[in-house]
Amino acid sequence: MRKNGGVHDERGHAEGRDVLSGDMRFTVTRTLSKDQRARRERLIESARELALEGGYAAVTMHDVADRAGVARATVYRYFATKDHLLTEVAAAWAHRAIDDIDELAIGDTPLERLTALLERIVYVAAAEPTLTSAIIQAVTSDDSSVDDPRTVLFLFLRDRLSTAIGDPVPERDDVEIVLGHVLLAALVSLASLRQPADEVAAMVRTAGKLVLEGALAVATAS
Repeated sequence: MRKNGGVHDERGHAEGRDVLSGDMRFTVTRTLSKDQRARRERLIESARELALEGGYAAVTMHDVADRAGVARATVYRYFATKDHLLTEVAAAWAHRAIDDIDELAIGDTPLERLTALLERIVYVAAAEPTLTSAIIQAVTSDDSSVDDPRTVLFLFLRDRLSTAIGDPVPERDDVEIVLGHVLLAALVSLASLRQPADEVAAMVRTAGKLVLEGALAVATAS
């Protein structure tokens, strides 16, 4: 059984840790102080720098601690594993890349706004392939400590997709989920398959068009 002791915020205002007691699992969450939030953000930034320089293999808890100027035990107070830490790096990356998407004039129609968002993510990811590869490897890990931060990350991406689409769309939840999978496939294509950014951008543009127009067509037919 799992009990939630609070809300886990991807921006670092709280942290959660699973605690085992017999056959029961509790999630203990505590609010972080200003100094603790700053330390946590410094650890995330240190991990991002290491991933950017050397990819997934270059990120170790020891090296993150050294770069951040803290003891190794401090890293484990905030992040259970390397994949947990890198998933938080992915969340920070996503916020920097697209958090302002609703403030940009990127199109007049849902399709224009959606494809602009998808293409923007592709080109930002393509500009830092080593980092992209590292965070994709972490986000797709079967490490249980990744589950909660990955969910928070995916919900943020869905929110940005929803904002970009804007207008009411039939079966909106399904559309957002499918587009999320398209986006993940695009990032894997960039990071693992080394496909050119322009080809991947064209793929997400086509996929976005087909998914959105398909949803609208189904609604019209019914």
